[in-house]
Amino acid sequence: MPLLKEESGKNNSSVALLLIDVINDLDFERADELLAPALPMARKIATLKREAAQLQIPTVYVNDNFGQWKSDFRHTVEHCCAGNSRGREISRALRPEVSNYFVLKPKHSGFYATTLDVLLEYLKVDTLIITGIAANICVLFTANDAYMRDYRLCVPADCVASNTTEETEYSLGQMKNILQADIRPSTAIELSVLKERLAGGNEPLSGKIITAE
Repeated sequence: MPLLKEESGKNNSSVALLLIDVINDLDFERADELLAPALPMARKIATLKREAAQLQIPTVYVNDNFGQWKSDFRHTVEHCCAGNSRGREISRALRPEVSNYFVLKPKHSGFYATTLDVLLEYLKVDTLIITGIAANICVLFTANDAYMRDYRLCVPADCVASNTTEETEYSLGQMKNILQADIRPSTAIELSVLKERLAGGNEPLSGKIITAE
């Protein structure tokens, strides 16, 4: 189900990059508080996404459908990138490409009532790099459901954001201590080494993400 592409070759990978709710018009209460930390977050995610693409690590947009059951993701992208959208800079920086996948979610978790399970199984993924907004809500709920499905987790601390620093730090602590997620920043992740090690099946399920020293 690549965006804006009728057919695409299957891209098996032990690792996948998830972008949670980054295509967003930020049209909700207290959104201005989220905008400031989300802008530098978007730049970090954009860099990580480019690195993942070079290594053929699939990027999956897991995006809210804003309660619109007739919504189309293409329309959502255009709406959120428009000049009157509060979230336009973030949405434009992370605008999907034709090779990317997308899943629309009706609730907080990317797994609840979506096709994410099926897609990840199809791609033979066992490790998720989870990024996006908000760290204390949709990112946390998605990470929790991923953990219960036995995925290895990486949640780069510089690739998530919440309304406040305290909310982000608390959520990251929960994901590290309870969900066994690696929360080191994206600059510490050596994606090529991560993909190679996991593809060889040498890492235990509870093992940490391999990072550059």
